[in-house]
Amino acid sequence: MKSTGVVRRVDDLGRIVLPIELRHTLDIEEKDALEIYTEGNSIILKKYEPSCIFCGEAGDVIMYKGRNVCRSCILELQGKTPGAGV
Repeated sequence: MKSTGVVRRVDDLGRIVLPIELRHTLDIEEKDALEIYTEGNSIILKKYEPSCIFCGEAGDVIMYKGRNVCRSCILELQGKTPGAGV
């Protein structure tokens, strides 16, 4: 883990402000969703990217009945081979 040297206080509502430089560097825009993870006594924030519920792939994902599914898994569920065309 790399230290940025930035220290922020948690306000009375439990919020922190991410510095603009950090948001620019990590391409985090206003209203973007962040996932929150813990590792030991650390909190990790990661920009949320929807991923397939079956394989975890984040690319080529579509929403189907409220769930994210990638093209490869859709083809597999249909009994087709990925890369053979849809």
